[in-house]
Amino acid sequence: MIVPLLLVAVMAGASLQAATGFGFGLLAAPVLFAVIEPQPAIGLLAVLGPEINLLTLLTEGRRPAPLLREVAVVVGFAGPGALLGVAVLRSLDAVALQIMVSVGVIVTLVIRHALTTEGSARVAPADGPRPRPAWSAPLAGFLAGALSTSTSTPGPPLLLHLLGRGARPWVVRDTLTTCFLALGLVTPLALLATRTTEAIPDLALTLTLIPAAVVGHLLGRRVFARLARGHHYELVVTIVLLVSVGSGLVAVLT
Repeated sequence: MIVPLLLVAVMAGASLQAATGFGFGLLAAPVLFAVIEPQPAIGLLAVLGPEINLLTLLTEGRRPAPLLREVAVVVGFAGPGALLGVAVLRSLDAVALQIMVSVGVIVTLVIRHALTTEGSARVAPADGPRPRPAWSAPLAGFLAGALSTSTSTPGPPLLLHLLGRGARPWVVRDTLTTCFLALGLVTPLALLATRTTEAIPDLALTLTLIPAAVVGHLLGRRVFARLARGHHYELVVTIVLLVSVGSGLVAVLT
């Protein structure tokens, strides 16, 4: 029963990430934490995450449009955060880690609501994304690095930062994807540097789940094509964040 459950979780997470630009970890991590140990779960997510990001950037027949300066700042500050995240991973159990994820998501939504006016992120300014405070991208990068190695859910702080800039949906998605791809290198390096060998995932299980990520991506990118043409992207993202809080807590507390 465990393997089918993991297949569904990975497929659903990959589909969600392809549709919104984030969410693989938010959806798949709680299930993985519930059925296997947190450390190998992080290792498994560190393998599957880059696969999904490469599919987004390289297989959709278009030229990606990430905000490369944002990516550089985020990745630069993610390294120290990733080391902190390893310490958290080693010290907390699965329930505590999921509660931490849920609190982070709720805080993200509260700050998002407090700092933006109604509808401001739904339409980007004509001259491109709005500037943000100088501390916004570094803080988002540091928190994303810490969450990558502790819970494999770096999306919320990055999403908060990018939506605050008023970037269009495909720019948000491509920037998130590029950040996640880079963080996919930071995470294993941090685990290796701290000799967290327990995070090495089972090879057979990893090979079993890789095709599920491909199928999920193919399904999700069709959904994104519709979201990008409409004006519901941020609403869908908010719903996804709220649902992830509830499902994650249910997974670890039952």
